[in-house]
Amino acid sequence: MDYPGNLFVVAAPSGAGKSSLVKALMELDSHIQPSVSHTTRAPRGQEKHGREYFFVSAPEFDAMVKANAFVEWAHVHGHRYGTSKKAIEERIAQGGDVVLEIDYQGALQIKKVFTNAISIFILPPSWEELRSRLERRGEDSPEVIELRLKNAAIELAQAHLFDFVIINELFERAIFDLKAIVHAQRLKYAAQRRARADTFKALNIP
Repeated sequence: MDYPGNLFVVAAPSGAGKSSLVKALMELDSHIQPSVSHTTRAPRGQEKHGREYFFVSAPEFDAMVKANAFVEWAHVHGHRYGTSKKAIEERIAQGGDVVLEIDYQGALQIKKVFTNAISIFILPPSWEELRSRLERRGEDSPEVIELRLKNAAIELAQAHLFDFVIINELFERAIFDLKAIVHAQRLKYAAQRRARADTFKALNIP
């Protein structure tokens, strides 16, 4: 089904800078709205329920899965994450542009449901820099960092399945690239026709 809004799906291995880029994009573009996922993991740092994630118990998550409330859900680093289909549909049906931070498994599932979704993969400039960023973050034990790096090797191998790839070497350049993708998508024929249907009709464009 076509919607007047756009759905941008951003995936990356841990430490590639996905969250920082999406946060900066939303600060620069007021038309972009976040999609808040449900997760069974505990909050980190200053994270708040309903802002970064909906933090739910395992039984609550199970109930949502049983009710088919998720457009996708997956196990990531020992926890489960899910995306509410209803929440996304409501926003893009109203003409809003939604950005979703997600792992590659979820991104590929989303593309099956929302065929017009724009998928974007964020790459680190090197393995050394990825490890350095994970260590500087100071949130994970050495064992967890090694697990994240092991998972990153699997995740990076999926980059070719995405519509766009951004290499986050210099943050300013990476956010410029992300903004360019969003702006270009809004100018595509199909997107313009969905968003400006009245204009197309007035100009007798089929």
